[in-house]
Amino acid sequence: MIYIVIGICRAYEQNSNILHSFIIPECCRYSLQEGSFFIGVVMINPKFFVFLACVLIVLLGAIIVAEQMNVGKEEALTLFQLSFSDIDFTEEITGSFDASAREAAYTVETAGSTNRIRSWGIVRVKDNKTPQADPGTPELLQKYQGLYIADTEQPVIYLTFDEGYENGYTDDILDVLQRQKVNAIFFITGPYLNQHENLVRRMVEEGHAVGNHTVSHPSLPTLDDEKLRKEVADLDSLFFEKFNKHMVFLRPPKGEYSERSLSVTSEMGYINVFWSFAYDDWNRNNQKGWENAYNKVMPNLHNGAILLLHAVSSDNAQALERIIIDTKKKGYVFGDVFDLIPFARGEKQ
Repeated sequence: MIYIVIGICRAYEQNSNILHSFIIPECCRYSLQEGSFFIGVVMINPKFFVFLACVLIVLLGAIIVAEQMNVGKEEALTLFQLSFSDIDFTEEITGSFDASAREAAYTVETAGSTNRIRSWGIVRVKDNKTPQADPGTPELLQKYQGLYIADTEQPVIYLTFDEGYENGYTDDILDVLQRQKVNAIFFITGPYLNQHENLVRRMVEEGHAVGNHTVSHPSLPTLDDEKLRKEVADLDSLFFEKFNKHMVFLRPPKGEYSERSLSVTSEMGYINVFWSFAYDDWNRNNQKGWENAYNKVMPNLHNGAILLLHAVSSDNAQALERIIIDTKKKGYVFGDVFDLIPFARGEKQ
């Protein structure tokens, strides 16, 4: 192979090793001085060309492998090494709690009717009566084995806690539940499992259900099917790795859902658990004292209630034992949350 080469000659000796790879024209060979500029015809030894090609192929392969490894590391960081500051918890529930806020649930049209974004909400009814859900939503949940309320013929209450992040009250909550012999569902995120495995282990060992609140707390109906499944499945995989159990209950972040998100997660084997009571308790800078939590919960108890309380609330933590004791005095019992599985699936208990 013959190439025209422009270069700078550093030194030339007739028996130099350069002759093994390059042949400089005879006319130029003895006239080149160190540092001189030359234009000449250079012949590349075929063996050297093959060697150079192999080196380039190896280097290219190494670059590709390194890039793939970096992609894997970045993905792992995204999934399981998020910090709580990476997740938005400013609006834990976008639906309403009573008729004064707005309609029970609002919808946002997106492409396709099955992906109409809904935000779960209820309208409270006084005197411990069953709250009103948005028309049509109970039937939609039932279609995909979801829940917001249990058997309204029975005076049974079910406790659930959202654990997006830890604010120092979960140990106290677990202490109360242990003393009162009540179990609950704790819905956790990816960072919570990573950073508070000891608390999650205590939940499991003390007979509570640990529910899926997704890896990073996104609005599920805004994700495509692949990303939606990943947000849910990756958290379950890590939980299974640590505790040899799979999650069964799912609480969609912010209470936002669509028929598509219900369908996809139901196909994955999940029971979507909404609520028949909640209040704006998640703002840790707007706590008003245990009486506020107590006075919100007690008038709204009802048969089959699924209560949503946020564990970051100091009000909730301080009021919890009083709520449980006085709820029992009113004739209610606290149900085993695992009984919600056959209830949701229409199985006989």
